[in-house]
Amino acid sequence: MNKKIIINGIDDIGRAAKEFLQLRPPLPVIALYGEMGAGKTTFTKALCRALKVKEGVNSPTFTLINEYTTESGELIFHFDFYRINKLEEAFDIGFEEFVDSGHLCIIEWPEKIEQILPPDTLKVKISVLEDGTREITF
Repeated sequence: MNKKIIINGIDDIGRAAKEFLQLRPPLPVIALYGEMGAGKTTFTKALCRALKVKEGVNSPTFTLINEYTTESGELIFHFDFYRINKLEEAFDIGFEEFVDSGHLCIIEWPEKIEQILPPDTLKVKISVLEDGTREITF
């Protein structure tokens, strides 16, 4: 991890998402690490806005996966593995097919499925700093 973006509050998240999209390597799988409340879902929403997703973006906490479509027709898959208890639950939803699809996959709580993440997954850490700002490192 050698790139860093600071988010100076909720009003700054759109800029941070656009900056992240410009700086990130073109890898299709993004794993978002961070403690509860760090802003993984909020950052995902900002990324989807920057990518011009047509529908509303919500955390798939109970469904495990949401699918979004951008204005240009690209698919984005959004995973939230917070509530899974066994790795088999990821297999049950077809996780491997989604990450092998070539479409952008954004994963919250990737710690739960670490052993089946593709080797070229972009690992992104969202940290809450003492002053309440967020730091994104990748």
